Amino acid sequence: MGQVSLRAIHKHYGKTEVIKGVDLEVREGEFMVFVGPSGCGKSTTLRMIAGLESITAGEVLIDGVRANELRPADRGTAMVFQSYALYPHMTVAQNMGFALKMAGQSREQCETQVRRTAEILRITELLGRYPKELSGGQRQRVAIGRAIVRKPKVFLFDEPLSNLDAALRVNMRIELSRLHKELGTTMIYVTHDQVEAMTMGDRIAVFNQGKIEQLGGPMDLYQRPANEFVAGFIGSPRINFIDRPQSGRASAPHREIWQQLTATVQGTAQRAAIRPEHVGLTAAGQGIAATVELAEQLGDSSIIHLRVDGLADLIIAKVGGGQGALTAGQGVGLRLDAARQVLAFDGDARLLV
Repeated sequence: MGQVSLRAIHKHYGKTEVIKGVDLEVREGEFMVFVGPSGCGKSTTLRMIAGLESITAGEVLIDGVRANELRPADRGTAMVFQSYALYPHMTVAQNMGFALKMAGQSREQCETQVRRTAEILRITELLGRYPKELSGGQRQRVAIGRAIVRKPKVFLFDEPLSNLDAALRVNMRIELSRLHKELGTTMIYVTHDQVEAMTMGDRIAVFNQGKIEQLGGPMDLYQRPANEFVAGFIGSPRINFIDRPQSGRASAPHREIWQQLTATVQGTAQRAAIRPEHVGLTAAGQGIAATVELAEQLGDSSIIHLRVDGLADLIIAKVGGGQGALTAGQGVGLRLDAARQVLAFDGDARLLV
């Protein structure tokens, strides 16, 4: 149990349409991620599934039952918020068991379920503490535990890790993935962080301006993005876009890059793209001339931002840390591994097959 269907969902705030006909099938037991920039409609869609936002048009079905008019408590969903939303005057155990108590379960039933959930989340030692005595990561575990004790059909996560530091976010991603495998419950997870989306989701729905641009597995989106928006949003560092040179006005390096990238492209491309890891560097005087603008040293690898004559945007290369230190203003040569993966787009920004 835990299948969610969105059928032609629309949402208006006054005359402003923020969700523009979303259709989506979330499979039972799936970890579905909604990803996209701020204001794209992903959180609004999640809140409509939860019943926290009304639906202007369309249907939400949970296990085949129309949920539009159901109260949030009657939908079989449990939501985990970015802000934790814990009661400050209650202990961890009381916070986790509150929904069970309100549902009329006995004290013994509440305590048993809370303790079992605390063991799953490895927070048994925290049950007697108050929220103010917990770290951010501990509070988020408690908020997740409060959702688990209700045994919902569907878990809904609204950017639950955005308040945590980088190291703790990585640990919590691992814990949430482990939790999903252990519970086997459907999870829908909203984030603006495409790294979170790529590492956690069975499938990803990429939102943009109230619509789903593409739905697919992480590597499907990475290797075969449907359009320029998905190509530019998925992947870190960002992909390099190269516009078609204008006759008589393009520089020699611009023309050379374009020719290398589109040598095997079928159809009329207006834009080409190559991932930073497929851009290599060599000594000045070899390859395509470029100048280092910024070198970000990451230890095992480096992100190099490069200026190429005639291109408005910098080219980004991701290279191994063993290539030596590069400094701003240094001349280098580019070698494009066009045989690996080049993406080309038509005049409507759609991927050319």
